[in-house]
Amino acid sequence: MSAIYDAVLGSAYRLIDSLASLTGAALAIILFTLAVRLLLLPLAVRQARAARIRLRLAPKVQALRKRYARDPERLYRETSKLYAAEGTSAFAGIGPALAQAPFFMIAYRVFVSATIAGHPNLLLAQSALGVPLGEHFAAAVAGGGLFGAPALVFLGLFALLAVLAYVTSRRMGEVQPRLLRLLPFGTILAAAFLPLAAGLYLLVSTAWSAAERAVLYPKAA
Repeated sequence: MSAIYDAVLGSAYRLIDSLASLTGAALAIILFTLAVRLLLLPLAVRQARAARIRLRLAPKVQALRKRYARDPERLYRETSKLYAAEGTSAFAGIGPALAQAPFFMIAYRVFVSATIAGHPNLLLAQSALGVPLGEHFAAAVAGGGLFGAPALVFLGLFALLAVLAYVTSRRMGEVQPRLLRLLPFGTILAAAFLPLAAGLYLLVSTAWSAAERAVLYPKAA
């Protein structure tokens, strides 16, 4: 399994590296991230459809839970029957979500690994806006101060992630628990400890997710 993972990781790295020779590393990361998200769009559509059905059926499911609170077996049968009438199941969104995970993991590892397949990750040696893609925020601050050019690039990245997190949190609506609505802001914390390349990946992927949620999901879903 590890050999397969390494082979896929190496192939993804070579693809991005080849693209970087034509477009530059930063644009290659953006294009690769968009390509991965586009590839996964059919799975995202299926996951969103399942979420919309669950939202629409929620009052009926709640009524069944009250009616059969003392009969779990009957509750399961009636709930399954309710979802089956819609051509889905209560777990329909789990499969697409799990299927997307390995793609995100591969893309993430390309942008954080110092070595890939036993060789240095040369992508991290390239730059975006004059900052090496392997640079971390702490190193940027240590090298040029909080308001030095490298640190300002990171601060700009954090600001964009904060805007996306705010938009995503608002769209989740008041029906979601407060803690869950704070989760989108975790991307800012992650970017503060990851290389710039991974932060750029997070920015593009998060922007796609925000647009995807706006189009595919009902408000407050």
